[in-house]
Amino acid sequence: MAEENKWKPDGDGAEEDEEDELDDTAYKSAKDAVLFAIDISPSMLTPPPQSDSKKADQDSPASAALKCAYTLMQQRIISSPNDMMGILLYGTEKTKFREEESETHLGLGYPHCYLLADLDVPAAEDVKALKTLIEDEEEFQKLLIPSKQPASMANVLFCANQIFTTKAANFSSRRLFIVTDNDDPHETNKALKFSAAVRAKDLYDLGVIIELFPISKPDSGFDRAKFYDDIIYNVSPTDPEAPAPIAGATKASSTSDGITLLNSLLSSINSRAVAKRALFSNLPLEIGPGFKISVKGYIIIKRQEPKRSCYVWLNGDKAQIAKGISAQIADDTARQVDKGEIRKAYKFGGEQVTFTPDEITALRHFGDPGIRIIGFKPLSMLPMWANLKPSTFLYPSEDDYVGSTRVFAALHQKLLRDQKMGLTWFVARKNAAPVIAALVPGAEKLSDEGDQLIPAGLWLIPLPFVDDIRQNPETPLVRASDSLVDMMRVVVQQLQLPKAEYRPDRYPNPALQWHYRILQALALEEELPEKPDDKTIPKYRQIDKPLFILQRTGAYVTDWGHELEAQYQAWSQATRSVSTTTLGKRPASSAVKTEGESSKRVKVADAGVLSDAEMQRHVKAGTVGKVRFIQATFLLDWRNLEEIFCGQIG
Repeated sequence: MAEENKWKPDGDGAEEDEEDELDDTAYKSAKDAVLFAIDISPSMLTPPPQSDSKKADQDSPASAALKCAYTLMQQRIISSPNDMMGILLYGTEKTKFREEESETHLGLGYPHCYLLADLDVPAAEDVKALKTLIEDEEEFQKLLIPSKQPASMANVLFCANQIFTTKAANFSSRRLFIVTDNDDPHETNKALKFSAAVRAKDLYDLGVIIELFPISKPDSGFDRAKFYDDIIYNVSPTDPEAPAPIAGATKASSTSDGITLLNSLLSSINSRAVAKRALFSNLPLEIGPGFKISVKGYIIIKRQEPKRSCYVWLNGDKAQIAKGISAQIADDTARQVDKGEIRKAYKFGGEQVTFTPDEITALRHFGDPGIRIIGFKPLSMLPMWANLKPSTFLYPSEDDYVGSTRVFAALHQKLLRDQKMGLTWFVARKNAAPVIAALVPGAEKLSDEGDQLIPAGLWLIPLPFVDDIRQNPETPLVRASDSLVDMMRVVVQQLQLPKAEYRPDRYPNPALQWHYRILQALALEEELPEKPDDKTIPKYRQIDKPLFILQRTGAYVTDWGHELEAQYQAWSQATRSVSTTTLGKRPASSAVKTEGESSKRVKVADAGVLSDAEMQRHVKAGTVGKVRFIQATFLLDWRNLEEIFCGQIG
């Protein structure tokens, strides 16, 4: 979630206060500019064949791409209010660049290019206009008319170059999303191919990343090698060492296969909606004495939470964004205190122990930032619970040490092959607290469509110190037998998720999405939704169907229930028999550890234990007086009656 940290104090105060957390302010505050370039060709406007299934595709590829842009714009307008978005249609009969330049030669320089939404911070009016276009079929058909002559990709890329240069010149992240089903737009013209490659190189030199979202036709696939391998660079111009996945072609299904084109495009675009930005750069990784390489760290998984991006002042004629200024005020005089007058103090023994800024810096200094490997251990020794903070993904960098990529690759392959992990001493930044972390190798994981889900590299997992580990509470429990566990394992296997894995991209955070949905309704003047769309709720209707239960788990659950009842009866009988045999035993809680009674317990053991039945026989026979005093005392003490009847027995 990109946002400006408007409340960050000036100077070094922020660095001192955040000694335990990574300084990811730059990671969050970087701005991003995304321009959609959607191909408008007859094949992109062709809807799929009609089908009776509710899961069948209903949208043409061009319509699905516009809906994807609309959805992403809805997300960005709330979650990333400082990011820019734009939509460029190419291959259209109409030509439009900008209103102020429509009469100049620039407007005529990009034939068959229609700038539907200029690159800018999306406002509520832009979202409404795009929604109206998508829902109005007549306006949609009037605008999206394919040209008789195909658009030149060189003109499209040059048009994108002009848009990024004039609208987002100082943005750290600029990306061009190309959505098309034509894998060779200039099949017979090598000059246009070469011209497009030159324009693509210009974009790369400008710092713009070109992302391709190919759509494979039902009767043929999408071959990148024909054209797009020459204009798509698989590395970031601002961060060449960053892992850049290659997306597979999205299939335009002609039948109801359960995955619509819109969902496929949304999944592919959302996976790359957030730009890759390094959390820390060129951090030395010391493998041995005098043997160092440089690495960069990335946040691959980060929890998203609703955050207020700014404060708004509403007392004026017009709502304005408030700019915050922080100051230290004395408690007694309300006087503004200068930074030099403030000293840090810690409470110790009821007194305040003060430190100067230099002393605080010296206390926090545990060495220069870096990662130092101190040993290797089997990967099996890393328990699942030893995960204190979010892990950081490491990737090599050639900036400080030439050859870091080769050494990094050799270390990664060796650890992965031998199932080893490295134990490291990790200092993230200056004045940061040191961390013992595990250096775990990770293999590359691809989806069924060929998209990269997890890149190959090393993961730095912070480990807890002994002070961070709490003792588990003592909870009495009855462990199930091995037979019950084996029978329940079959039931769980029948009800597990597809492919026995959890896919986070299929389950949005319901609380976060509900928050954004309310904000969206208020900003776009829509009706407030009644309930959130929670995809984590189990499909109770499907599970409760008798046919489903009988086919999947019915027999296994019934057998498990019978086995559980039988074992419970056996356990109950065993518990009752144990309580009967220990009826005459004196509980440990009633025994007082004194010297006088320790010898008494020895005599009790020698004299034997008097049961209730024996005591009843003595009462009926009138021979209670013959009972030994120590035996009667033990029996009455066990029943908490010693103080009442002890004098009678004596």
